[in-house]
Amino acid sequence: MSWFDGGDDDDLDEPYGQYDESAVRVRPNPKGSRPRTKQRPTHEDATPGWVTNVDRGRFGVLVGGGPLDAESGDARVITATKARELGKKAVVTGDHVSLVGDVSGDEGSLARIVKVADRSTFLRRSADDTDDVERVIVANADQMLIVIAAADPEPRPRLVDRYLVAAFDAGLDPVLCITKTDLADPGPFLAHFACLDLRVVTSAAGDVPFDAFAAVLRDQVTVTVGHSGVGKSTLVNALTGASRATGVVNAVTGRGRHTSSSSIALPVHGGGWIIDTPGVRSFGLGHVQPENVFRAFAAHAVPVREPADGIPLDQAHDWEIVDRVQDGELGPTGIERLDSFRALLTGMGELDPGAD
Repeated sequence: MSWFDGGDDDDLDEPYGQYDESAVRVRPNPKGSRPRTKQRPTHEDATPGWVTNVDRGRFGVLVGGGPLDAESGDARVITATKARELGKKAVVTGDHVSLVGDVSGDEGSLARIVKVADRSTFLRRSADDTDDVERVIVANADQMLIVIAAADPEPRPRLVDRYLVAAFDAGLDPVLCITKTDLADPGPFLAHFACLDLRVVTSAAGDVPFDAFAAVLRDQVTVTVGHSGVGKSTLVNALTGASRATGVVNAVTGRGRHTSSSSIALPVHGGGWIIDTPGVRSFGLGHVQPENVFRAFAAHAVPVREPADGIPLDQAHDWEIVDRVQDGELGPTGIERLDSFRALLTGMGELDPGAD
């Protein structure tokens, strides 16, 4: 009789009747042989480095010298990957990081980035003016070189306005560079920004003013931005001796072709570093506060007056610029700058499009 029929345990057939719970063997968990801990290594002996480029999960990192003392004999660029403990934290060109592993730079060597230091500045952009999800492009730069062509493609003042807003929001000093001045007079375009205290450098094909650029770029980390086809990569090649791919402007559409696909930091002849970024045709500002929009339009022209109590910040700024246009403080193109200012705030949802 089996135990299914309600019989006694003594009636169980061999060999099952000889076993009880004390005979059960439990296999140890190979992943649980060590007690779990939330303590992470401190990496006190990690090697400091500076990220020079990012390429599909691999990072070029300068070690043995900072970005402004890379001439030291031990300075070298090594390849690294991001440690799992950093999670989803982004690592971008310009980041100061800590490395462990093989930092020799020998062929086939690979280090790990285990820490990312706090950023002093960071240049961001969003998909459009209504999207507050930001993407960090470059970290720890000192200034922004805004590269615009005098012609071919035609310069766009409102795109420069966007770059200026992004520069002030990031804490970067803007510098305006006009290329292809052999094709057109840059004067009318520069008149749009005459009210601002901007440094300006001009360049013609085959005639790069190296001394002027050296004075601007020396001892600085400079990030370049510009519309596709303005000659940004050509300029970077001349200033650094690199061989970044260059392109031409489409004769039908008047648009440039994207030739740079990633940001990369390169040492400049005469000192300093320049970070070449991919060309863009738009620059979303959904993450920017209205007061930084205002700074790009008028704050560098004359001291900012305090808005009256009870007046919303964006409206106070709007009235402030209207006053300056009427007073002639923003120059002959003041009306155009006022329209550009209002268009930006409207696109960001900060101003009623039907407002007077």
